[in-house]
Amino acid sequence: MGQEGKNIVLEGFAKQFGDTEGVRVFFAPGRVNLIGEHTDYNGGHVFPCALDIGTYAAVRKREDRLLRFCSVNIPKAGITEVAIDDLDKARTGQWADYPKGVVWAFEGRGFKLDQGFDMAIYGDIPNGAGLSSSAALEVVTGFALRALYGFDVTNQDLAFIGQYSENNYNGMNCGIMDQFASAMGKKDHAIFLDTNTMKFEYAPIVLDGMKLLITNTNKKHSLVDSEYNARREQCARALKDLQTRVKVGSLGELSIEEFEAAKDAITDPVCVRRARHAVYENQRTIEAVKALADGNVERFGELMNQSHVSLRDDYETSCPEADILAEEAWKIPGVVGSRITGGGFGGCTVSIVKDEAVDTFVETIGPIYKEKVGYEASFYRLGIGDGPVEL
Repeated sequence: MGQEGKNIVLEGFAKQFGDTEGVRVFFAPGRVNLIGEHTDYNGGHVFPCALDIGTYAAVRKREDRLLRFCSVNIPKAGITEVAIDDLDKARTGQWADYPKGVVWAFEGRGFKLDQGFDMAIYGDIPNGAGLSSSAALEVVTGFALRALYGFDVTNQDLAFIGQYSENNYNGMNCGIMDQFASAMGKKDHAIFLDTNTMKFEYAPIVLDGMKLLITNTNKKHSLVDSEYNARREQCARALKDLQTRVKVGSLGELSIEEFEAAKDAITDPVCVRRARHAVYENQRTIEAVKALADGNVERFGELMNQSHVSLRDDYETSCPEADILAEEAWKIPGVVGSRITGGGFGGCTVSIVKDEAVDTFVETIGPIYKEKVGYEASFYRLGIGDGPVEL
């Protein structure tokens, strides 16, 4: 996050909209989830942190009721234009549906825009990496709307509005984690969030002598038309079956013992596996945060590895590319833990690696991955950053 991104987005704004007089620039971060995957829509715990990369928005109010959007990352797409009053029927399936959806959600909550705006977007999150570029785009749009129009909303509200717009405008049935991590990020801290009660606490990430490494499979993932919504439906079916046996409102409320005692109530064996992941992953996340607080990073890493195995075998949201990255990482001395992160079906792994093993990690995994997959993986050493800001 910083001056370079601000300069790029302002330059893009000037190119499309003429000049930058009166333009304000905002930033919202992407996120990586350390552990607690696919638990957020199952009423469980998650443990994400905001990154120091994300989405920049240069915005200026207009005199009329038009909204105009352009992306520095996709210059060929030109300008997308829509009237505020036409948002309900303006879905195109393109990137601009995300900021449009946020405006639509604000309007639906009674936050009416008296005039439109021009917006240029620039993201330094690798596209399709599973680091929540869509959530960052939603949060930066909401943050800009609050600043420009004086709307009385908190950062937590911005997360809920972003999720609502993605669910109901974009048709992506995501949980709250991504938007919450982007809107509520805190430098050098992860967020331990109970998605059932929305209670959360910040946990310092102290990795003495270690680095957080993100490895991109460079296999693009598209969640809206992927298996993501199907997983959510399978968990809902499992919960419905379990409710014939146990008084429970979400899978996140079950202990492992309670699940094991009642799981034969679930009629579909696939739904058994999905529910098992949700229950066990939730308990892993609770244990992992405690291990970290106790300074036991090694145990945290073991739980990360178990999380990957569960996502690979029970939830089936991993992919061969991510499996290669994680499984090769586990073989390297000095790798504390490694797992697929995000929605899955592509995207990235997140690893905790001891300083002395970082070079070995990249030099060993890079060639093996290219040989097995046919193209290269990308490696990032990213910092844990704050939530949205005006630059």
